Amino acid sequence: MKPPFFPLPSGRAALVPSVLAADFVCLKRSLAPIKKLADWVQVDVMDGHFVPNLSFGPGIVAAAASASSLPVDAHLMVEEPGRFIDAFAAAGAGLITVHAEAKLAGACVKKIKALGLRAGLALRPGTPLKRVLPHLEELDLILIMTVEPGFGGQAFMPEMLGKVKAARALIAKSGRGIWLQADGGINALTAEAAALSGADSLVIGSALFSSRNPAAFLRALKKKI
Repeated sequence: MKPPFFPLPSGRAALVPSVLAADFVCLKRSLAPIKKLADWVQVDVMDGHFVPNLSFGPGIVAAAASASSLPVDAHLMVEEPGRFIDAFAAAGAGLITVHAEAKLAGACVKKIKALGLRAGLALRPGTPLKRVLPHLEELDLILIMTVEPGFGGQAFMPEMLGKVKAARALIAKSGRGIWLQADGGINALTAEAAALSGADSLVIGSALFSSRNPAAFLRALKKKI
């Protein structure tokens, strides 16, 4: 499956629904109200080892792409991402994000790029920003986790805003077009704080899909940031 065109940074914040919080009774119905307002969707992949939870396989990437008609970011919260890159690429992921703490993360970034896809590198809250430096020339996205990865619905960690600011300064110094993504506990208030700190890609899960009107939630958030 050929992935949809994956957007480049444009100077405005991208809103990225996480399907981890969507309604799986009918994913298409859950995504329908927001697909014209979102920039892409994220699929959180968890293996029960790297994080204490299990989630999705490649099939959900294909389902999310079909249900939303949007590009899909596969966020691999797995111990050995190299084992799964081909499968998620084949399922239609336009961007694959691996963790700096995972096995052979640098080799995985190179493999993702060799497949012609966008590549992201994620950092847990306790991982220093300097871990992205060896890979900066190859990255299309840096993901700052603003919660400990593994479960949706957690509270945003405001102490991560300094890390977001430092990452924005690093990207600016590099002169490259790299998305800076904040993920975890993003709601109307924390999205604004993350955006003001320099994040231009905001992953929204529980706050979006638990709202009474997800489309109105995204419209209001777009105006706010």
